[in-house]
Amino acid sequence: MHLPLASQIINLLAAVLLLLSFAMLTQRRILSLINLFALQGLTLTLSTLVVAFSTGQHHLYYSATLTFVLKVLILPWVLHRLIRRLNVKWDVETLINIPTTMLVGIVLVILAFNVALPISQLAGTITKSTLGIALACVLLAFLMMITRSKAVPQVIGFLAMENGLFFAATSATYGMPMVVEFGIALDVLVGMVILGVFFFQIRERFDSLDIRHLEKLKEE
Repeated sequence: MHLPLASQIINLLAAVLLLLSFAMLTQRRILSLINLFALQGLTLTLSTLVVAFSTGQHHLYYSATLTFVLKVLILPWVLHRLIRRLNVKWDVETLINIPTTMLVGIVLVILAFNVALPISQLAGTITKSTLGIALACVLLAFLMMITRSKAVPQVIGFLAMENGLFFAATSATYGMPMVVEFGIALDVLVGMVILGVFFFQIRERFDSLDIRHLEKLKEE
């Protein structure tokens, strides 16, 4: 594959990743939020495959496979089972309204591009132009976490943030060592098990997954 063409494809996938981050930020339905997270994982997988094929970084093929299995298959399946078992409401409550959230998101994107510009100029990878988008995805995922009152959307926001960090690593240095990636994947899976137990405990105690109920524990 010719490098300019590969770079264009990577930039296109990065733009899709950013659009999916904005879609997740404004989404009110948990089922749609999980599907968008799976699409984000698929986009990340395709981007990693293009980088691996165009640069000859063979370890990225393993990274792409791990990303597909974990973030497109396993985690969405686990999240779907959780929301069915918990019988959670489909609508997601936001702490601030959607238009304000979008405006804050746009400001964060501008900030991310300005912060990433001097760093991307030092990078020697064909993906260096996407570093700003990767940082923007991280900030948008963090914004989604702090503007949601339910536990499940916050967990999805945390997972989306990890997607942004992985994309940033691929953009800056062609990915992380496989030992680190497997360690992160294991941490994510263990974390999902712990959070699943945590969700059931919250639901049993308060009959809701609204994390604002946890403030009552401080008063008891």
